[in-house]
Amino acid sequence: MENKTKRAFIIVDVQNDGIQEGPLTVPKGSGVVPVINSIRKKNKFDLIVLTQDWHPSNHSSFAINNNAELFSVKELETGPQIMWPVHCVQNTEGSQFVSDLIREESDIIIQKGTNPKVDSYSAFWNNNKSEKTDLEDILNQNNITDVYVCGLAYDYCVSFTAVGSVECGFKTFFIEDATEGLEEETILKAKEKMEKIGVIFVKSIDLDF
Repeated sequence: MENKTKRAFIIVDVQNDGIQEGPLTVPKGSGVVPVINSIRKKNKFDLIVLTQDWHPSNHSSFAINNNAELFSVKELETGPQIMWPVHCVQNTEGSQFVSDLIREESDIIIQKGTNPKVDSYSAFWNNNKSEKTDLEDILNQNNITDVYVCGLAYDYCVSFTAVGSVECGFKTFFIEDATEGLEEETILKAKEKMEKIGVIFVKSIDLDF
């Protein structure tokens, strides 16, 4: 008997610090919100997950905590780390989901980047894979077969989450027009990596279920 397709929609880090003007604003980031809302209205997902960057203020990825130049790469005890501006600090306005993003009580929230010693781009585990979130277990408990990923930012948290989804054995779709990134060069590198491992690229108009 053929297994039934069950779909999860993973909306990555659509938070104020990525949308509003600030130190880590994603160019055109606000444009993903109406697309994501439209996807929710037009399609029936079996599970919807929102990921949330949730950093303590002393996070090691923040340049200010290392006396480092913004966007430089510093070798930490957990590995190489981009030195980011302070962003998505726990319980700040910047860490909250964008107000016009459609949300429901049934949405599952996965918080990441909570360990001050190591960053977490993927919603499945941190950057050196020393700690997992509950996401893989939640998807398996709900018998999810297909994962649809979008949000912010294309070249980091969204692509890392898509790669993690493939590595966990899910058929993975990347919704390009519901995703924006930081820089063209790193976006292209991320897409090349995803293509090599079998991530399927789609547009929101392609979805009909």
